[in-house]
Amino acid sequence: MPKVKTNSSAKKRFKLTGTGEITFQKSFKRHILTKKSTKRKRNLAKKGVVAPANTHFVKRLLGLK
Repeated sequence: MPKVKTNSSAKKRFKLTGTGEITFQKSFKRHILTKKSTKRKRNLAKKGVVAPANTHFVKRLLGLK
């Protein structure tokens, strides 16, 4: 039986935590940062957590299910 391939873009974007949550880096923090508020940039620096509705799909992309 063939092996299941992990989606290459997904393995670069998502990370599985020790508790089983899937985290990702938030977007909009690469450039044009002068017009964005300090509070907004600080919140964008934090890791995002994948919503429960999408975890099944992301786990399938990562080859975990």
